[in-house]
Amino acid sequence: MLPKPEDQVAEPVVANGVAGEFVTAPGANVSRCLYYLHGGGYAIGSIATHRTLCHNLSHAAGTRVLSIDYALAPEHPFPSGLEDAIAGYCWLLDQGTTPDNIVIGGDSAGGGLAVATLMALRDRRVPLPAAAICFSPWVDMEGSGETMLTRADVDPMVQKDGLLWYANLYLDGVDPRNPLASPLHGDLSGLPPILIQVGDAETLLDDSVRLADALRTAGVSVELDVWDKMIHVWQLFAPILSEGREAIKKAGAFVKERTS
Repeated sequence: MLPKPEDQVAEPVVANGVAGEFVTAPGANVSRCLYYLHGGGYAIGSIATHRTLCHNLSHAAGTRVLSIDYALAPEHPFPSGLEDAIAGYCWLLDQGTTPDNIVIGGDSAGGGLAVATLMALRDRRVPLPAAAICFSPWVDMEGSGETMLTRADVDPMVQKDGLLWYANLYLDGVDPRNPLASPLHGDLSGLPPILIQVGDAETLLDDSVRLADALRTAGVSVELDVWDKMIHVWQLFAPILSEGREAIKKAGAFVKERTS
């Protein structure tokens, strides 16, 4: 429903059996890549819903963006999406993109999935990307953050009952504290630098705050960027929201810095 860039180009690919696409803004350096995992509570969303966001990130970062349609619940519960995310990253390495030229990113559930993917790659001894960006990441399947209640009156997008409904679809009986489903409860040591952007008007604000604290405790370089009055994944609204454009510009600068 939002305006689409006239120069938006998407190239379909199959990444180790996972459908995806490269989104490349004019002038982007194709030797560098942002590997992006869309949000949607692990049950909705797609490369189509996030194509414009990926284009805007490609333009801001000066890189191409690989986005994948990882498997979604309830048909494909945890860890199907995680395995697809790992497969897509390994495919990107197989194409010749070096880890120091890759940044992994995602929003909401995709942000949590990005962190879980980093943990899984580390444990499997796969070379890690240079950095990560997370927009309003969901990293606690129990929805136990204090702001699930204190921001409920101002958040128009995410409420605890709905969040737990999505969590139940995704987990399908798995312990909600499983660290690869709820990275907040995992070993975060050894991960690359991470930029977290989150709005102050989000019920999921505490997920970002607690994740940043846990990352620092684990010795990981993290930048927590809290935006006043912003709602869940406001970057999606960049075509009509100046704060969305500003946040994407800042994220793009972070990607450039870490891959240059």
